[in-house]
Amino acid sequence: MRDRPEIVCLCGSTRFVDDMRALSFGLALTGVIVLTPAETDEELTADQKTTLGALHLRKIDLADRVLVVNPGGYIGKSTRREIDYARTAGKPVSFTDP
Repeated sequence: MRDRPEIVCLCGSTRFVDDMRALSFGLALTGVIVLTPAETDEELTADQKTTLGALHLRKIDLADRVLVVNPGGYIGKSTRREIDYARTAGKPVSFTDP
């Protein structure tokens, strides 16, 4: 028996933000703590992207597992890096669209 709720980190392209929001809400309703990529409508600088990318890797560190949001099977460069990082850290990785 767990002494805390499961923690899931969502990964995927920010182009799928609506899918991530819906999935996050659905998981939260089942008692899961959901960690998601930071999102904004603003244009990010290269430094901001680097900072947020590093922060997302720390979210993966905190998670029990990673769920990749990949409609149509799409996986971009940043998401591929996150998947590789999670697997190297021994985190289970699954996909919304195998």
